[in-house]
Amino acid sequence: MAVQQPTPEQVRAAGAEMGLSLTDADVHSFIGLMKGCVDAYGVVDAMPDHLPEVKYARTPGRFPSAEENKHNAWYVKTSIKGAESGPLKGKRIGVKDNIMVAGVPMMNGNAVLEGYVPEIDATVVTRLLDAGAEIVGKTHCESFCLSGSSFTGAKGPVHNPYKMGYSAGGSSSGSAVVVAIGEADMALGGDQGGSIRMPAGWCGIYGMKATHGLVPYTGIMPIEIYVDHTGPMTATVADNALMLEVIAGADGYDPRQYSPKVAKYTEALGKGIEGMKIALVKEGFGRPESEKAVDEKVRQGAQMFQKLGATVEEVSIPLHLAGAALWTPIGVEGLTQTMMFGDGYGLSRQDLFVTSLIDKLHGWRLRGNEMSETTKVWTMFGAYVKKYHGTHYYGKAVNLSRRLREAYDLVLNQYDLLLMPTLPMKAQPMPPADASRELYFQRATEMIGNTCPFDITHHPAMSVPCGMIDGLPTGLMLIAKHWDESTIYRAAHAFEQSGNWKQM
Repeated sequence: MAVQQPTPEQVRAAGAEMGLSLTDADVHSFIGLMKGCVDAYGVVDAMPDHLPEVKYARTPGRFPSAEENKHNAWYVKTSIKGAESGPLKGKRIGVKDNIMVAGVPMMNGNAVLEGYVPEIDATVVTRLLDAGAEIVGKTHCESFCLSGSSFTGAKGPVHNPYKMGYSAGGSSSGSAVVVAIGEADMALGGDQGGSIRMPAGWCGIYGMKATHGLVPYTGIMPIEIYVDHTGPMTATVADNALMLEVIAGADGYDPRQYSPKVAKYTEALGKGIEGMKIALVKEGFGRPESEKAVDEKVRQGAQMFQKLGATVEEVSIPLHLAGAALWTPIGVEGLTQTMMFGDGYGLSRQDLFVTSLIDKLHGWRLRGNEMSETTKVWTMFGAYVKKYHGTHYYGKAVNLSRRLREAYDLVLNQYDLLLMPTLPMKAQPMPPADASRELYFQRATEMIGNTCPFDITHHPAMSVPCGMIDGLPTGLMLIAKHWDESTIYRAAHAFEQSGNWKQM
């Protein structure tokens, strides 16, 4: 519906929101002055939108039955076949359900969006199809992607591939599971606080959060532009490097992309790590939430790098322990103003705005009680901070994130990689249906301490599986200089080739 001339009551309400005291004469005057704006909006409304074309035929797919979806990892099963040839020919791809696939339902884990069908393909989807891949479905994710565990989605919990009833990690929970159980060769995930790396760590696969801006986020529902990342989740390092080669590079839309430096990542494979220097970050271990067995397993992984020819030395980066605190104002205020009150996009940037998503999300306030508890907590707190403190703490946290980046860079000037546990604990049991809000929130957020700092410093970071504890996978995380994903792949591939990670 086009924008209408506001009524006197609507002008008074808008004025009250601004703190204005309006007389009847003021209201009449403002209504008249607004007519030019209303007319301009009418012109915009009458024009057709300008969106990229959809290149490949598809059907909406189908919702799988519980019998064929044991771990509840799939939202929609489909088959969209790409180009006749290409580097990904024969590869089956799962797509996280915050990523647009034209003509296929998308709900981003929340009932508010249920029934939404986007009309475009995300840039990364188009690039995968252009490379010959087949999109085989949309994978369940956490409610608005706001959980590090896998039980907040509107369609129920996603179960760990190694142990039913245990978390698969989040928010890219379904993507990790479909790769781990072999129902997809590769999957797309998203990472704002660790949401590629955490499920990769708990599901025993490889998950890469590349340098911020390397992979275009166009056509993906944002959380906050400063921390939005998308990237590959795969069963092998070679597939991960190949997938990143296909999806990396500027697309002309995404304002997160500032001269991305793309490389042939597969060329890093098989080169060995003789002479490489790896820094074991002391503060990534022995955290208050850390499990001793996880720390020990990751230290054993570090020793394997040493056996393969790398120099491994422990270093101290004290500011790493403040990373989660610095992430909090950026993540919480960002999601509140961009994803929630900004109807999925917010303002003040050049982007590809998919207005159908904006329209679908705009009424979320009428269904607030259906939000996950994490969404409620963070959005309420973000609204509270906005009212009483403005954007003071968001701005200060962004400034301080540069100091954190400098602390990592100081070490990376002397070492090729940083190494620490991806998650400080193994996968946890999912809370029961009648769990308290406190337990629910704890289980959704307790694991992000090592991952979220690199979303605000924008370094590339990858989770690499490195052993089993009580029948559940654990992962180590490798972090490199900006735009140096190739060094991560070189080290991860050497580690992968050294033996069966499940027996480490």
